[in-house]
Amino acid sequence: MSTIERLSVSDAAIAIIEQLQAQHGELIFHQSGGCCDGSAPMCFAKGEFILGSRDLCLGEIHQCGFYMAADQFSYYKNMHIHIDVCEGRGSSFSLEIPLGVRFMAVSRLLSEDELAQIRPVV
Repeated sequence: MSTIERLSVSDAAIAIIEQLQAQHGELIFHQSGGCCDGSAPMCFAKGEFILGSRDLCLGEIHQCGFYMAADQFSYYKNMHIHIDVCEGRGSSFSLEIPLGVRFMAVSRLLSEDELAQIRPVV
């Protein structure tokens, strides 16, 4: 039985991630529960955002850890999250904002079969 990932990433988002990695080095993503850009995924240079004891790692997208607070995850535990990018400035501190784009999360419910095979969070 293969493991189903909780996360995926579009080619357009990968291109932006690679541009940011070249400029800032290692990156992480954190999807917050409501500050600034609501529940938009935010990208930070590793070490520039302090992860809390209640933050969970949902996996990686393009070699970047993707984190979410446990209380926020309670809403997403049955979801697959696809990270994409669109034009427009968000109102957060995420690294892509000066590029005139912003990351966005597109979620869908996982099927019962997928839930039975989903990768656990850490």
